[in-house]
Amino acid sequence: MEDIYKEFKVFFDDENKEEAVKYILKKLKSGEIDVVDLYSQVLTPVLNNIECDLEDKKLCIWKEHIKTAIIRTIVENCYPYVIERRNLDKRTSKGVATVLCPPDEYHDLGARMISDFFTICGYESIFVGGNTPYKDFYNAINKIRPAVIAISVSNYYHLVATKKMIEEIKSTADYPVKIVVGGYAFHDDTENKLKTVGADYYSRSFKDIEALSNNEVTL
Repeated sequence: MEDIYKEFKVFFDDENKEEAVKYILKKLKSGEIDVVDLYSQVLTPVLNNIECDLEDKKLCIWKEHIKTAIIRTIVENCYPYVIERRNLDKRTSKGVATVLCPPDEYHDLGARMISDFFTICGYESIFVGGNTPYKDFYNAINKIRPAVIAISVSNYYHLVATKKMIEEIKSTADYPVKIVVGGYAFHDDTENKLKTVGADYYSRSFKDIEALSNNEVTL
């Protein structure tokens, strides 16, 4: 796994989208890596460790967007392997899971990968993403009736908005919807932040979502 990470990072750091995508798809096709390990041990770490030593920070932001686009292209090309892993694990249907971000949260790529984890675990996963008209989402809750609503928060400044979202979701839903949160904003002081925003469960990894789907946690 470490070799795949290092070899991929060469293409990633060079912003060589074509070779980066080809390299990962080749590894998936050969079975040298599966989609869960790819997301967890390759794509997420490279995203979390993007560096820029340029003095012009505007160029750094530009380069970050280029690199994020490489990861997004890879993730979108992984869907057949997501379905393959779900079918291999013979998952039973767990209902609907919606995955979204709080208002003004632009880093939704982690949430996009989490959506695939829910699919693998047997949920009909709906990726809502960021900058969704939230009133429209609230109005749809009682029609869609998701078993789980997952909210990914990268910026801890968005925790207040997340708290408000959760309050509105729970007041709108006419059934006991379960709220799962995750993302960089919860990596420290997790328990206190979980209570503050009013969520039911914190997910850090695929195993956490798998435990949830297997009813191994109490919400």
